[in-house]
Amino acid sequence: MRRFRTAAAAALTTALTVALATGCGGGTTTGGGASNSKPKELTYWASNQGSSLEHDKKVLGPELEKFEKRTGIKVKLEVIPWSNLLDRILAAASSGEGPDVLNIGNTWSSSLQKSGALLPLDDEALAKTGGKKRFSPSAFAATGQRGETPVAVPLYSLTYALYYHKKRFEQAGIDGPPKTWKELVAAGKKLTGDGRYGLAVEGGDPVENSHHAFVFAKQHGSDFFDAKGNPTFDSPGNVKAVKQYVDFVAGDRIAAKGNAEYAARQSVRDFAKGKAGMLLWQAARSQLLANGMKDGEWGVAPVPVRSASDGGQRAVNSMVAGINLAVFKDTDNRDGALEFVKFMTSTAEQKKLNDTYGSISPVLRAQQAPPRDEDEKVMRAVLADSSAPLPQVPDESKFETLVGTAMKELFADAAAGRSVTEESVRQRLGEAQQKMRK
Repeated sequence: MRRFRTAAAAALTTALTVALATGCGGGTTTGGGASNSKPKELTYWASNQGSSLEHDKKVLGPELEKFEKRTGIKVKLEVIPWSNLLDRILAAASSGEGPDVLNIGNTWSSSLQKSGALLPLDDEALAKTGGKKRFSPSAFAATGQRGETPVAVPLYSLTYALYYHKKRFEQAGIDGPPKTWKELVAAGKKLTGDGRYGLAVEGGDPVENSHHAFVFAKQHGSDFFDAKGNPTFDSPGNVKAVKQYVDFVAGDRIAAKGNAEYAARQSVRDFAKGKAGMLLWQAARSQLLANGMKDGEWGVAPVPVRSASDGGQRAVNSMVAGINLAVFKDTDNRDGALEFVKFMTSTAEQKKLNDTYGSISPVLRAQQAPPRDEDEKVMRAVLADSSAPLPQVPDESKFETLVGTAMKELFADAAAGRSVTEESVRQRLGEAQQKMRK
C-alpha cells in the first residue's frame, strides 16, 4: 500500500463494529445488497498517487472520459488524501453513504472485509472483471483474509527502495549506495552537516512508521503477531527494530529533529531539494520530478539489510505494498462498477497508469514489458525476491495505527532531547499491545 496515514486508532474498532452491526456498504441504497438502479452513474474514490490531488485529477480525468465513451457510464471522481481515506471509508461503511468503487491500501483488505462494507468478489464477479489469473499471485494474495472470498483486485503494486542523491554522494566521497544499515549510518554521518542531513524520515506519520517497523522487525527475526494472530508488539526483536529506526533521529542523528513531525511527503521534498542525501520510499520518481529533480540526479537501490553477522531474516527489505480496487457492497450500479474495475485493470490502462505513477503493474501481461527505468527494475526485483506481506490479520489497520503512533511519540521524545532506550520503546509498544487487545 502506499502512504497509509490516519489518526483513527480509537475510532477504528468502533467504526468496524458499527459496520458489522449494520451490514452497510456504499452507494445510496439502504439495504438489500448491491443493485443496478443507477446503471449510468458511478462514484469513484481514488487515493492520492501523484504529486498532488490536482495531478491525480489530470491523470485520471481523460481515462474516465474514455470509459464513459465506451460504456455510456459517467464516473464522478473524488481524489482523497491518505490522511483522510481510511476515516472516510469507515464512515461510509457505517452510514451507507459512500462511493461505488474505491481505492484501498492492500493491507486494509482484511480489516475492511471484516466490516462487511465491500462486495465479495466470487467467481462470477471476478469473471466480470477479467478473472483472477490475470494478476500476479503475490499481489492478489493481499485482497482479503486467507481462505475467504476476495473483496478487491490489485491496481498498483509497490515496494520500498533506497533513493540516494548522486551529487551529495559525490561531494561526500561516497562511492555507491549502502547495502547494510551500518553502511547507511556511516554514509549518513558523512552527509550530515551545514544544515543538511543524511536521511529524511517521516516520524509524524504513524502508518509510514509501522511499515518500517515491520521490515526492521523481520530483519531482527521477529513478527508483531504470533501464529494464532495474537499481538507480540513488545517482544525483544520488535523493540530492537523500532529503536533502530527511531535512532536515525535519536542516536545516530543522521535525520533532522524536525523529521519527528514530518508527514505528507515532506521527506520527499527535503530529498529533492538536497536537504537530505537519502530517502526510503515507494515509487518516488513522479514525486521527485514534481519537486524539481531531473532524471539521472538520483539513484535507486534496494533497502539495506543487517550485516551478515547480525542474524535475522536479512533478505526481507520491503513490505508487499500496493493499492487495491474494491466495490462497495451496496453500490447501486453493480454491473457498471465491475465493468469499471475491468477497465482500470486492463493491460492498456495498467501500462499508462503505472508508468505515470512509477508503480509496478500487478497484471501479468503488463509485466511482460521491459522495465521502463531503473526504479521499476529495482522494485520488480524486490517484489519478486525480498519482500514480505504485512500481517494478514483482520485488525491489521489497527496494528499500523497503534504501533505507528507509539513510534511517533518516540520520535517526539527524541526531538525534545529525551532519551530513547530499549526500555522506553518496550513501554510504548506494550501500551500499544494492550490497546490492540481491547
